[in-house]
Amino acid sequence: MSEVPKLKTEEKNKKFNLAKIKDLSLRRKIKKMIRKRAIENTKVRLAIHHQKVEDYTDDELEVIIADEERKIHDSLKNKTLLAVLSFFGLSFWI
Repeated sequence: MSEVPKLKTEEKNKKFNLAKIKDLSLRRKIKKMIRKRAIENTKVRLAIHHQKVEDYTDDELEVIIADEERKIHDSLKNKTLLAVLSFFGLSFWI
């Protein structure tokens, strides 16, 4: 029997899924970078307070690292918002 030709919508769906996979890998890379940065910030935060990583349990460290990740996310959001506003020539204070 002869093969049934693929429809253009099927090809688009295949391309869309491929793009989605690439997007997920990008998200993973970004999350990994943010996590590394949060761990570094946690170490600095502990050093400023003259404390060691060993002084905390794993659960306590996870809470501190999650707080640092949240700070990094908030910072990125604010920077992105300011970049978009400046691109359109709008002031942040309007």
